Amino acid sequence: MRPRLRAIAAVAVLSLGLSITGCGASADDKTGGSADSGPVTGLRIMVPNSPGSGYDTTARTASKAMEDANLARSIEVFNLAGAGGTVGLQRLVNEKGNGDMIMQMGLGVVGAVYTNKSKATLQETTPIAKLIEESEAIVVPKNSPYKTLQDLLTAWKADPHKVPVGGASNKGGPDHLTPMLLAKAVGVAPKDVNYVSYDGGGELLAGILGNKIAFGATGIGEVAEQAKAGEVRILAVTTAARVAGVDAPTLKEQGVDLVFTNWRGLVAPPGISDEKKKQLVDLVTKMHDSKQWKDALAAKGWTDAFVAGDAFATFLKSENDRVAGVLGELGLA
Repeated sequence: MRPRLRAIAAVAVLSLGLSITGCGASADDKTGGSADSGPVTGLRIMVPNSPGSGYDTTARTASKAMEDANLARSIEVFNLAGAGGTVGLQRLVNEKGNGDMIMQMGLGVVGAVYTNKSKATLQETTPIAKLIEESEAIVVPKNSPYKTLQDLLTAWKADPHKVPVGGASNKGGPDHLTPMLLAKAVGVAPKDVNYVSYDGGGELLAGILGNKIAFGATGIGEVAEQAKAGEVRILAVTTAARVAGVDAPTLKEQGVDLVFTNWRGLVAPPGISDEKKKQLVDLVTKMHDSKQWKDALAAKGWTDAFVAGDAFATFLKSENDRVAGVLGELGLA
């Protein structure tokens, strides 16, 4: 090899070696500190309800987005169900100072704290970020006699007990709050609502398809595919605007003065260091900005509702006050 070519080859090998060494240090050096020093390792995400639930789907989707975007490695997602999410909340509060664990949560846990008289509260946690919002759907089986929302409401107002409504939430969860707020909006006494609680979206769907209930109130993601397949009919969505890809009008369009959305977010244990809090907020912010998460939002039909850190803490307090007011009116808080 001529001298000039040998010199160029030597420089190329040296540059490649430095590049590989630099990448290795960036990834392996990350067991604490900021997300800028490489992929986060050692993170565990607790899901406080069953596999396949909305929280579970959100947590596993977020975990995959973080890993695919090379923001984190080997995230462990695990389930700890019970008492509307408050069993998991108590575990999280007991993990004081553990900056390597976060919990997927949302509006349902806010209500469950009251209805289950939980000793652990969300005010004890470290808020990280709100991720998404999702419309609720008012849904009936394909062979339902209620062809429109007005058909359903007419029968419901005439005799609420004979028109049972099901949801995949315990009392205080979004599927429970939806028919209670709808009842108030249309002149049905919430105490007269015949609410049937199901353990997850799968059981609720079976109840709808089996005509065990007159209608269901559930997250749009739980029934959108079944509606496209013609197995169920969505009479209304609860958001201010129609949901993309779903052939259903809003409550507002049909004369019902109600807008209501479910939301999901992440909280960490109490007492974590400022450094750990920043690391987690930075990690989730970077995930939110990634193509992988944007693609997931589109695929799932979720609405981006990202709010992080102190702004999420403020939102969480306002939601806590709002839910306490609604449940207080129902005698549940």
